[in-house]
Amino acid sequence: MAKYICTVCGYIYDGADGPWEELPESWECPLCGASKSDFELVREAPAETPAVFQSETKIELAEISGDLSTLEMSALCSNLARGFEKQYKAEEAEAFRELAGYFKKVTAKAQDPDYSQMLELLEVDLKEDFPAAHKLAGAAGDRGALRALTWTEKVSRIVKSVINRYEKEGEALVEDTDVYVCTICGFIYIGDNLPEVCPVCKVPNWKFEKVEAR
Repeated sequence: MAKYICTVCGYIYDGADGPWEELPESWECPLCGASKSDFELVREAPAETPAVFQSETKIELAEISGDLSTLEMSALCSNLARGFEKQYKAEEAEAFRELAGYFKKVTAKAQDPDYSQMLELLEVDLKEDFPAAHKLAGAAGDRGALRALTWTEKVSRIVKSVINRYEKEGEALVEDTDVYVCTICGFIYIGDNLPEVCPVCKVPNWKFEKVEAR
Protein backbone atom coordinates (compact mmCIF):
# COMPACT_ATOMS: atom_id res chain seq x y z
CA MET A 1 0.00 0.00 0.00
CA ALA A 2 1.25 3.47 -0.90
CA LYS A 3 2.36 5.70 1.95
CA TYR A 4 1.83 9.44 2.27
CA ILE A 5 3.88 11.89 4.30
CA CYS A 6 2.74 15.11 5.98
CA THR A 7 4.79 18.02 4.61
CA VAL A 8 4.39 19.85 7.91
CA CYS A 9 5.41 17.39 10.62
CA GLY A 10 6.65 14.32 8.73
CA TYR A 11 3.91 11.95 9.94
CA ILE A 12 3.59 8.99 7.56
CA TYR A 13 0.13 7.62 6.81
CA ASP A 14 0.30 3.88 6.13
CA GLY A 15 -3.38 3.06 5.68
CA ALA A 16 -4.43 2.84 9.33
CA ASP A 17 -7.80 4.48 8.59
CA GLY A 18 -8.30 2.82 5.21
CA PRO A 19 -7.07 3.44 1.65
CA TRP A 20 -5.82 6.99 1.08
CA GLU A 21 -8.20 7.58 -1.81
CA GLU A 22 -11.20 6.80 0.41
CA LEU A 23 -10.29 9.26 3.16
CA PRO A 24 -12.61 12.32 3.19
CA GLU A 25 -11.16 15.71 2.29
CA SER A 26 -11.91 16.79 5.86
CA TRP A 27 -9.42 14.22 7.20
CA GLU A 28 -6.57 15.77 9.18
CA CYS A 29 -3.08 14.71 10.19
CA PRO A 30 -3.46 13.05 13.61
CA LEU A 31 -0.21 14.61 14.79
CA CYS A 32 -0.27 18.25 13.67
CA GLY A 33 -3.77 18.80 12.27
CA ALA A 34 -2.64 19.56 8.71
CA SER A 35 -5.21 18.90 6.00
CA LYS A 36 -5.18 15.94 3.61
CA SER A 37 -3.96 18.21 0.80
CA ASP A 38 -0.75 18.83 2.78
CA PHE A 39 0.34 15.19 2.31
CA GLU A 40 2.56 13.93 -0.49
CA LEU A 41 3.11 10.44 -1.83
CA VAL A 42 6.25 8.82 -0.42
CA ARG A 43 8.51 7.97 -3.33
CA GLU A 44 11.64 5.86 -3.29
CA ALA A 45 14.59 8.20 -2.97
CA PRO A 46 17.23 7.98 -5.72
CA ALA A 47 20.76 7.03 -4.79
CA GLU A 48 22.60 10.04 -3.45
CA THR A 49 25.94 11.15 -4.81
CA PRO A 50 28.51 12.56 -2.39
CA ALA A 51 28.06 16.30 -1.98
CA VAL A 52 30.94 18.49 -3.10
CA PHE A 53 31.39 21.64 -1.06
CA GLN A 54 31.94 24.77 -3.07
CA SER A 55 33.42 27.79 -1.38
CA GLU A 56 31.43 30.17 -3.55
CA THR A 57 27.79 29.43 -4.31
CA LYS A 58 26.07 31.82 -6.68
CA ILE A 59 22.33 32.06 -6.25
CA GLU A 60 20.23 34.57 -8.11
CA LEU A 61 17.94 36.35 -5.67
CA ALA A 62 15.13 38.65 -6.65
CA GLU A 63 15.87 42.30 -6.00
CA ILE A 64 13.98 43.67 -3.02
CA SER A 65 12.47 47.03 -3.86
CA GLY A 66 11.55 49.60 -1.23
CA ASP A 67 12.05 49.68 2.51
CA LEU A 68 10.48 47.39 5.07
CA SER A 69 7.00 48.38 6.20
CA THR A 70 6.42 49.35 9.82
CA LEU A 71 4.63 46.04 10.42
CA GLU A 72 7.58 44.12 8.95
CA MET A 73 9.92 46.14 11.19
CA SER A 74 7.75 45.21 14.17
CA ALA A 75 7.97 41.50 13.31
CA LEU A 76 11.73 41.76 12.73
CA CYS A 77 12.34 43.50 16.08
CA SER A 78 10.10 40.99 17.85
CA ASN A 79 12.14 38.09 16.47
CA LEU A 80 15.41 39.80 17.41
CA ALA A 81 14.05 40.28 20.93
CA ARG A 82 13.42 36.54 21.19
CA GLY A 83 16.92 35.85 19.90
CA PHE A 84 18.50 38.07 22.56
CA GLU A 85 16.25 36.49 25.18
CA LYS A 86 17.61 33.04 24.30
CA GLN A 87 21.13 34.45 24.72
CA TYR A 88 20.21 35.76 28.20
CA LYS A 89 20.71 39.36 27.08
CA ALA A 90 17.74 40.87 28.89
CA GLU A 91 18.57 44.54 28.24
CA GLU A 92 18.88 44.08 24.49
CA ALA A 93 15.76 41.89 24.40
CA GLU A 94 13.71 44.54 26.19
CA ALA A 95 14.99 47.26 23.83
CA PHE A 96 13.87 45.31 20.77
CA ARG A 97 10.52 44.51 22.39
CA GLU A 98 9.97 48.25 22.84
CA LEU A 99 10.91 48.86 19.21
CA ALA A 100 8.54 46.10 18.07
CA GLY A 101 5.74 47.67 20.08
CA TYR A 102 6.44 51.11 18.65
CA PHE A 103 6.43 49.97 15.03
CA LYS A 104 3.25 47.97 15.59
CA LYS A 105 1.55 50.98 17.18
CA VAL A 106 2.30 53.30 14.25
CA THR A 107 1.29 50.75 11.62
CA ALA A 108 -1.71 51.90 9.62
CA LYS A 109 -4.70 49.59 9.54
CA ALA A 110 -4.66 47.31 6.51
CA GLN A 111 -6.95 48.35 3.68
CA ASP A 112 -9.06 45.52 2.29
CA PRO A 113 -6.78 42.69 3.51
CA ASP A 114 -6.97 39.71 1.19
CA TYR A 115 -6.05 36.14 2.16
CA SER A 116 -5.22 35.39 -1.47
CA GLN A 117 -2.34 37.87 -1.25
CA MET A 118 -0.95 36.03 1.77
CA LEU A 119 -1.22 32.72 -0.08
CA GLU A 120 0.62 34.17 -3.08
CA LEU A 121 3.48 35.34 -0.86
CA LEU A 122 3.61 31.95 0.87
CA GLU A 123 3.82 30.20 -2.51
CA VAL A 124 6.80 32.37 -3.47
CA ASP A 125 8.48 31.50 -0.17
CA LEU A 126 7.85 27.75 -0.53
CA LYS A 127 8.72 27.43 -4.22
CA GLU A 128 11.54 29.96 -4.58
CA ASP A 129 12.92 31.53 -1.42
CA PHE A 130 13.23 28.46 0.81
CA PRO A 131 14.94 26.27 -1.84
CA ALA A 132 17.43 29.08 -2.54
CA ALA A 133 18.14 29.61 1.16
CA HIS A 134 18.51 25.85 1.78
CA LYS A 135 21.02 25.63 -1.06
CA LEU A 136 23.06 28.53 0.27
CA ALA A 137 23.06 27.28 3.88
CA GLY A 138 23.89 23.74 2.75
CA ALA A 139 26.85 24.92 0.68
CA ALA A 140 28.14 26.87 3.67
CA GLY A 141 27.63 23.91 6.02
CA ASP A 142 25.58 26.10 8.35
CA ARG A 143 23.60 23.57 10.41
CA GLY A 144 21.95 26.24 12.54
CA ALA A 145 20.61 28.04 9.48
CA LEU A 146 19.40 24.76 7.97
CA ARG A 147 17.52 23.88 11.16
CA ALA A 148 15.91 27.34 11.32
CA LEU A 149 14.95 27.13 7.64
CA THR A 150 13.41 23.68 8.12
CA TRP A 151 11.29 24.90 11.00
CA THR A 152 10.23 28.06 9.16
CA GLU A 153 9.30 26.15 6.02
CA LYS A 154 7.14 23.69 7.98
CA VAL A 155 5.43 26.53 9.86
CA SER A 156 4.80 28.31 6.55
CA ARG A 157 3.09 25.17 5.29
CA ILE A 158 0.78 24.96 8.32
CA VAL A 159 -0.04 28.68 7.95
CA LYS A 160 -0.95 28.01 4.31
CA SER A 161 -3.08 25.05 5.40
CA VAL A 162 -4.90 27.11 8.05
CA ILE A 163 -5.62 29.94 5.58
CA ASN A 164 -6.97 27.49 2.99
CA ARG A 165 -9.20 25.87 5.60
CA TYR A 166 -10.41 29.24 6.88
CA GLU A 167 -11.37 30.32 3.36
CA LYS A 168 -13.51 27.18 3.07
CA GLU A 169 -14.92 26.94 6.61
CA GLY A 170 -14.87 30.54 7.85
CA GLU A 171 -15.36 31.11 11.58
CA ALA A 172 -16.56 27.52 11.96
CA LEU A 173 -12.89 26.50 11.84
CA VAL A 174 -12.20 28.07 15.24
CA GLU A 175 -15.68 27.97 16.74
CA ASP A 176 -15.90 26.12 20.07
CA THR A 177 -12.24 25.13 19.93
CA ASP A 178 -8.88 26.53 21.02
CA VAL A 179 -6.02 27.97 18.98
CA TYR A 180 -2.42 27.67 20.18
CA VAL A 181 0.90 28.96 18.86
CA CYS A 182 4.31 27.50 19.66
CA THR A 183 6.43 30.32 21.09
CA ILE A 184 9.60 28.71 19.76
CA CYS A 185 8.89 28.03 16.08
CA GLY A 186 5.46 29.57 15.44
CA PHE A 187 3.58 26.35 14.70
CA ILE A 188 -0.21 26.83 14.87
CA TYR A 189 -2.41 24.17 16.46
CA ILE A 190 -6.21 24.27 16.29
CA GLY A 191 -7.88 21.91 18.76
CA ASP A 192 -8.56 21.24 22.41
CA ASN A 193 -5.92 18.56 23.04
CA LEU A 194 -2.37 19.76 22.46
CA PRO A 195 0.20 17.15 21.39
CA GLU A 196 2.80 16.33 24.03
CA VAL A 197 5.51 18.03 21.97
CA CYS A 198 5.46 20.52 19.11
CA PRO A 199 5.24 18.56 15.83
CA VAL A 200 7.81 20.90 14.25
CA CYS A 201 10.49 21.86 16.79
CA LYS A 202 9.79 19.15 19.42
CA VAL A 203 9.62 21.41 22.48
CA PRO A 204 7.16 20.37 25.26
CA ASN A 205 3.62 21.67 24.89
CA TRP A 206 3.92 24.09 27.82
CA LYS A 207 5.85 26.26 25.38
CA PHE A 208 2.58 26.88 23.51
CA GLU A 209 0.50 29.99 24.15
CA LYS A 210 -3.27 30.08 23.79
CA VAL A 211 -4.55 32.72 21.38
CA GLU A 212 -7.37 34.64 23.01
CA ALA A 213 -10.23 36.08 20.96
CA ARG A 214 -10.24 39.85 20.55
